[in-house]
Amino acid sequence: MCKKVLRGMARVTKFVFLALAVVLLLSTAIHQVLTAAEKQRFSPLGDMVSVDGQRMSLYVTGSGAHTIVLMPGLGTASPICDFMPLAERLAKNNRVVIVEPFGYGWSDTTAKARTVENIVSELRAALQADHIEGPYVLMPHSISGLDAIYYANTYPDEVAAVVGIDCTLPKMDAYFGETLPEHIPGAAGLLCPMGAMRWITLLSPDNFISENSAGYYSDENMAMQRRIAGWTADNCNVIDQMNHIAQNIDTTQGMAFSPDMPLLFFTRDGSTQSPRADGKTSVSFFETYISNESCQQVEALNGHHYLHWADADKMAAETTTFLSRQFG
Repeated sequence: MCKKVLRGMARVTKFVFLALAVVLLLSTAIHQVLTAAEKQRFSPLGDMVSVDGQRMSLYVTGSGAHTIVLMPGLGTASPICDFMPLAERLAKNNRVVIVEPFGYGWSDTTAKARTVENIVSELRAALQADHIEGPYVLMPHSISGLDAIYYANTYPDEVAAVVGIDCTLPKMDAYFGETLPEHIPGAAGLLCPMGAMRWITLLSPDNFISENSAGYYSDENMAMQRRIAGWTADNCNVIDQMNHIAQNIDTTQGMAFSPDMPLLFFTRDGSTQSPRADGKTSVSFFETYISNESCQQVEALNGHHYLHWADADKMAAETTTFLSRQFG
């Protein structure tokens, strides 16, 4: 009797694994076919340049004395779409470039580790390939702050100023006593090509696209964000970048901004956050990076971590005023 039960359980287990394999194969095939059809139907939103034999996407708009390079936060599926309202406003007085790193938007994925060294090297190569000359005003959001401080320290002649959007800086975790994200198995990046992220984004799109309560985004923009999220959300490069946060913080830990470097840090004013017992705030943290108040400042805004979702008008105006004051 016991042997019959065991044989029955074995058959059930085998059937379950076989059924799961079939589902995964079907999901992968359907996802790949849909993605190929969608990419054929819709053209890339910007320029496609070659970097290390892979395609990288950039969007360039506007003209002016300053070239502002918008750099996305971790996991922003479509940086071009996400930054578009801010870029359009900045472009009235500046040339604006939105860069989609490998694994983001229309860009390919890469086998190279997502270290600050590689990310910055690829960013520079993309700008050069598209004949966009510096020096640049780097405008990093969130995790891209690590790339910006590395860029400014490694290639100071190429960076005219840094305008942060609630950006991550090396001493942030120590200042707030926070723990870094735990390591995620690299196999998690397989969920994207197998189609799992497509189905997840269909069921819960708000976790992967811009919040539009301010009405900045068109219906076409939001629809494209949903499509691109289905193609790229949490792919292997995003997972690898997340797993390199600790290493990238360690690489940039001893770096600071020059007292002569114009800095403008946009951050949250804390009104939507619970007060800390130690009194520390985002504003007080960014002030630790200010060494020359004549050209460096912190601007608190009442908004979400993605400040440009609702504060693009104010951010563009204050950025343009700040740059005019610093450079004439």
